[in-house]
Amino acid sequence: MTADLIFVLALLGAAIVMFALDRPRMDAVALIVLCALPLSGVISMPEALAGFSDPNIVLIAALFVMGEGLVRTGVARRLGDWLVKRAGRSETQLIALLMFIVCLLGSAMSSTAVTAIFIPVALRISRSTGIPPSRLMMPLSVAALISGMTTLIATAPNLVVHSELVRHGERGFAFFSFTPFGVPILLLGIGYMLIARHWLPATTANGLANNRSDRPRLSDWFDRYKLAGREHRVRVRANSPLVDSTLETAGLRGGSGANVIAIHRDQALILPTARTVLKAGDILLVDLFAPLTDIESLRAIHQLEPLPIDGGYFIDQAQEIGMAEAIVPADSEIVGKTVAEAGFRGRFGLTVIGLRRGVHALEQGLKDEQLRIGDTLLVIGPWKAIRQLRVDSRDLVVLSLPLEHDDVHPVAGKVPHALFALALMIALMVFGILPNVQAALLGCLLMGALGCVDFESAYRSIDWKTLVLIVGMLPFSIALERTGGVDAAAQALRDVTGDASPRVVLALLFATTAVLGMFISNTATAVLMAPVALSIAGELGLSPYPFAMIVALAASSAFMTPVSSPVNTLVVTPGGYRFGDFVRVGVPFTLIVAAVCVWLVPWLLPP
Repeated sequence: MTADLIFVLALLGAAIVMFALDRPRMDAVALIVLCALPLSGVISMPEALAGFSDPNIVLIAALFVMGEGLVRTGVARRLGDWLVKRAGRSETQLIALLMFIVCLLGSAMSSTAVTAIFIPVALRISRSTGIPPSRLMMPLSVAALISGMTTLIATAPNLVVHSELVRHGERGFAFFSFTPFGVPILLLGIGYMLIARHWLPATTANGLANNRSDRPRLSDWFDRYKLAGREHRVRVRANSPLVDSTLETAGLRGGSGANVIAIHRDQALILPTARTVLKAGDILLVDLFAPLTDIESLRAIHQLEPLPIDGGYFIDQAQEIGMAEAIVPADSEIVGKTVAEAGFRGRFGLTVIGLRRGVHALEQGLKDEQLRIGDTLLVIGPWKAIRQLRVDSRDLVVLSLPLEHDDVHPVAGKVPHALFALALMIALMVFGILPNVQAALLGCLLMGALGCVDFESAYRSIDWKTLVLIVGMLPFSIALERTGGVDAAAQALRDVTGDASPRVVLALLFATTAVLGMFISNTATAVLMAPVALSIAGELGLSPYPFAMIVALAASSAFMTPVSSPVNTLVVTPGGYRFGDFVRVGVPFTLIVAAVCVWLVPWLLPP
């Protein structure tokens, strides 16, 4: 063993210890490695930095942006809503459908991002059905990890192994090369979790109290501002005098004691201005702040058909219509003006529907009330206008936003656009029309051009910690190859297996990768084990594909501890889990997955 190899192995051992202790954080460890490896003289600094120019790094970053587009447009949320509607209160159906949807979505975006998206969905399901969160969070994390076994782009380890194959002169894996392994493992995972859920504690979420719990919900403001019974939903009849009139000329912007909050037209929600022209068939969402007896005369005068209300004060429209509490500061230009004179809709794009002075809410005469310093107003309108109000705080200072604001999708109307960009990217990859990284970048550009993401959200969506981790660990494979470490590791595995069959070698590779993945990230594990697997294949004179595939599948089998993958770490707190819960559920399932992979891989990818 040479001095260079001793240095590289010592640095690798130190990195593994730091990963296991989580001190310092993983990306910091990767940067330490990046700086330390060139000191050995085995690789140069440009070679250590070469990972930043690796196409797969760009590809992974682009996939984060694609995932952000799915979040911002509400694709993931709609899947969750469909899940609740479809499964009802059946725990068995909920777990099965939850795992299927998470795996499906995770096949096209980061498993960590999918987990983060579905944690609040699972918690809402828990609250509405009474199922303990601990019975849903573990199936969620297992499905997210399995999603990494379904497509080439589903997880970073797949791309790392693919890149290693290409670096050795092979063609690499196709987009759906992983699917024949991921689908049966998903089916097994669903069946296994339906049994293993009984091994999990029936605990409530642990430690979830945060700033969310202190914030109001929309429903909290109904009583505080006396909104009950003020909301009405009416349709403009064909013979109504309102047809072809603007809101301003029709007198429906306050003169009649009514505020038109929104208009439903052709299955679209319009947030009106004074110049909005009304049409026959329009459905008006009306706030009536005059005495309630006026609603009947209002319908009769304007030929309006009454319609039922879904949810208290238009709460069912919370994706498009927002509310906020705002206070009138001392230097505001609206002090001394009435609500009507202040022109809130023209000035802010919002409508005042409530006013509190001290602890008392004003119930009548709202539009004629002169505003005073310190008045608290409840405003309603587009979320975009509310967010803009937070930026421009000269005349109004936003005090609080409801919890529902956190679940609003900024571009909810762009679902078809996001799905088109995603489908085009996948098609370009599947049919090999463009290189994967070029297809992903084109998908990102489409997401931006179609309004699904903007530059700020795109940059925020990229998990730079993951990218730095991969870039920092990539030089290890080069250093180990040059110092003979890869050959030594391959020989050690060959000495253990002797003249055993390829299946035994694959089983040992799976076990080594899975055990290593208990202490360091699955991405770092793939970086280290992929060259070892290809070296063994070369020594045996066999195809490299089954050996590369077994490493990729084992890297995604991070079920055994809460630190094996960020996916597991994310569900620990909302699930109320302890370390032993992952061991109890994860170890048996890892053994099942290992047996399936060792049987399937050489059958579908003959050595």
